Amino acid sequence: MARRLPRLLGQAWLLAWRADRRTSVALVVAQIVGGVASAVGMISVVGVLDGLLRDGPTPERVRAAVPSLLLFVGASAVRSALESAGAAANGRLTPQVSQEAEMRLLTLTTRVELSTFDDPAWRDAMQRARSRGASAAAQLVNQAIQLVTNVVGLIAAAGVLAVLHPVLLPLLVLTVLPVGWAAVRSARLDHRRFVRLIAVWRRESMLSGLLADREAAPELRAFTLRTYLLGEVRRMIGISTRQEIQVAAQQVRTRMAGAALGAAATGLTYGVLLWLLWTGRMDLAVGGAAAYAISLGISRLSQITYAANTVFQQGLYFADFEGFCELSRARAEPEPGGVAPPAFHEIELRDVTFSYPDAEQPAVREMTLTLRRGEVIALVGENGSGKSTLAALLAGLYRPQEGAVLWDGVDAAGFDPESVRERVAVVMQEPTRWPLTARQNIGIGRQERVAGMAEVRAAARAGDADEFIMELKRRYETLLSRHFTDGADLSGGQWQRLAVSRAFYRDAPLLICDEPTANLDARAEHDVYQRLRELAAGRTVVLITHRMASVREADRIYVLDHGVLAEQGGHAELMEAGGIYAQMFTLQASAYQSA
Repeated sequence: MARRLPRLLGQAWLLAWRADRRTSVALVVAQIVGGVASAVGMISVVGVLDGLLRDGPTPERVRAAVPSLLLFVGASAVRSALESAGAAANGRLTPQVSQEAEMRLLTLTTRVELSTFDDPAWRDAMQRARSRGASAAAQLVNQAIQLVTNVVGLIAAAGVLAVLHPVLLPLLVLTVLPVGWAAVRSARLDHRRFVRLIAVWRRESMLSGLLADREAAPELRAFTLRTYLLGEVRRMIGISTRQEIQVAAQQVRTRMAGAALGAAATGLTYGVLLWLLWTGRMDLAVGGAAAYAISLGISRLSQITYAANTVFQQGLYFADFEGFCELSRARAEPEPGGVAPPAFHEIELRDVTFSYPDAEQPAVREMTLTLRRGEVIALVGENGSGKSTLAALLAGLYRPQEGAVLWDGVDAAGFDPESVRERVAVVMQEPTRWPLTARQNIGIGRQERVAGMAEVRAAARAGDADEFIMELKRRYETLLSRHFTDGADLSGGQWQRLAVSRAFYRDAPLLICDEPTANLDARAEHDVYQRLRELAAGRTVVLITHRMASVREADRIYVLDHGVLAEQGGHAELMEAGGIYAQMFTLQASAYQSA
């Protein structure tokens, strides 16, 4: 603790300074001045006792004690007022520190490369940072302030004891060392348990969430998964419970040993004080002041031990937070400074290879292909062939580990990723169901401009979403989530059409559609493809689909097989070649032919 405490206090101060400089300075001043008032109060006790215990008539002794008594009362009043002011300042500062830490966490999480989310070690680190690390930041600042306050008070008590009799000071410190040792050991045991169980808690949380999730509820019941999933959750909780019981028993034994040793040291301290009085080495007035200082010092030491232990303990969790931040900064997307052009004539993938973390084989290997403005490009292949990964590379969501993505001959690695993605509209197979209003769900397609209703409705009509939106309770201002009052939910097909509308509103030069009609009926699918062809005028459309009839009119078809470009050409050319595409098309077409 002694080794790590200065660095932790420095981190706490830096957090507080970033959150609110003025309040941080006011808090420090209040603590220091309060400590000085505490010291003055303790010194005045010596004057009070000296006046009361001197020889002479009682009225004279009382009059002699009054100045010191007034000084004591005044110092106590000042200290109480400053403690109240410090508590108020701390009440303002702590929530701001929590906000600062939470926003820092989310900012870094959303800046990492997308492939980082496929790394289990990073996800464990993120879970540790989110579950305890961010809250530990506020606790670290709060307890650091308490620690400084009590240290100032202890210095005052120690100064008084050193003046009264030097031997009492080391004995005072001795009383708290066993308790401090027990607290540090207990904190380490708790943190080790936390690190050891984080993956178990993450899995248990995921399964518990599915048991209570509206989207998972139909399949949970349809496949009678309730008993099985409850058993898995029970097993995860059982592992955690056994570990917690074991650690709790170790902590109790440690604290009992520390408390016993601390009580023995306290008895020794008061024994020495009585011996000094018995042998005449200390006056009675001085002895009374020393007893008061020892009592106050032990109280301050106990509070320091608690605060230091909490700082140390929260520091362990804050170290997880800091470690995750460092890891996320190392995994952050580069910001080379270039800006992608507002439009392009040609995008070329040249010998591009990409692998997911810990994957044995690349998802895309030595891929070379070209997209030209105004073309409709189709990517086809079996599941796992690399279609969605290739689309993510085109959209700037992933960076190739080998090769390059060129925009009009310029390597996109020199562009800021955000500027690349602003030139792309993506329709996902399973679009995110944002808990926003219908208007916002479409308007977030382009955040740099205010979503005007005329433009939003035009995009909704283009995506065939306007009709069902107008049937909602509050129309375009309806919140699309059943989790909130007056919220509404949509069917899978309606969410898909909303996503297509968002792509129309984005109005980007490159449109990537990953199974855009997966949840639509035949008529709606036909209408969407008609509108996509209209949107393709002057733009480039990349279409990923398993429905082979949808790609017949594409300008060029790329056939992927296990991450490799196996075939390319037009529909007629590929059918004549009799390769993978012809087999897939013929197999699917046969399902629609009468027996």
